[in-house]
Formats: sequence, structure tokens, C-alpha cells
Amino acid sequence: MRTVNMLDAKTNLSRLVEAVESGDESEILIARNGRPVARLTAVKRDVSRRIGVAQGVFEAPDDIDLYNNEIAELFGAGHE
Repeated sequence: MRTVNMLDAKTNLSRLVEAVESGDESEILIARNGRPVARLTAVKRDVSRRIGVAQGVFEAPDDIDLYNNEIAELFGAGHE
């Protein structure tokens, strides 16, 4: 567990957040005058709930894929 002083935390907040978010650091203590006063940790997210979150909210039309080829052409698909 790493400890950083308040000035370093303010200066490098993005890097510190990235370190806990990526798992490189499990937590970082922030100290004032050498005394720990705060703890920076990653928020645990339940990503399993994301799939199907809109189930039953709307219905896709039967012809949703009708224009896929034309859209692909507009974006230059097949042209390299």
C-alpha cells in the first residue's frame, strides 16, 4: 500500500486513480503532515447487470437489418 502526501495527490490525481482502477495498486493512502487522512480505492462495479438492462423496454422492428449492405457501402466497406 502506497502513501502519498497531499500535494503529490493533488498534482498526480489522474495517475493515482488510474493505478487503483487498473489494479496496479489496491489502495493509496493520502497523508497530511505525514498522517494518513484518506484512502483511495477502486469502486467495485457489477458489470454483469449491464447485459440485458434494456430488455423489454423497446422492441426492434423485424426489418432492422434491411439496409445493412447500403450502410456498409456508405462507410466504404470492401474498399481498401
